[in-house]
Amino acid sequence: MQPDPDTMRAAQQRFSEDLARARSEEATFDALYRLSDSLVPVRLWTVMTVDLEAGLARRAYTNMPAAYPVSGTKPIVRNDWFAIVHDRQERFVANTLAEIAAVFPDHGLIGSLGCASVVNLPVVQEGELLGTVNLLDGAGHFTPDRVRLCGDVLTRPALAAMRATRTLPRPV
Repeated sequence: MQPDPDTMRAAQQRFSEDLARARSEEATFDALYRLSDSLVPVRLWTVMTVDLEAGLARRAYTNMPAAYPVSGTKPIVRNDWFAIVHDRQERFVANTLAEIAAVFPDHGLIGSLGCASVVNLPVVQEGELLGTVNLLDGAGHFTPDRVRLCGDVLTRPALAAMRATRTLPRPV
């Protein structure tokens, strides 16, 4: 289950190089996606950023732009998912479409893409939630070992990517 050490080192080195070259939010999150895809591949992979003061979330990256495009903002819904990911800053895991439907209004689209499980990894800096990295795949995909691997592989790189996007020039 765990990638071999050489594969892990090579993927992390490529991420570091890609991140250093990134000059846009898309390139920054693309570097993170390539790291994730090489070590913990999934069907659907997105990044959401959050602005808790404004109460808004924004899909900043997706590996399926035709089905799940980068979009404008949407209001943050204070539900059970919010309590887990935002308030407690813990990973949210659901392994059935019914569990997903309980917290995500777009569960129909998620299911139509062949996804019925999700892990949302909060990206936190000094107690502030910056966003989430969201990995989705078929039913039952996110075993405890796979969830742990996602956290081990992506937590620090996701924070580095989020930090990097905050220093990029904003498009006019």
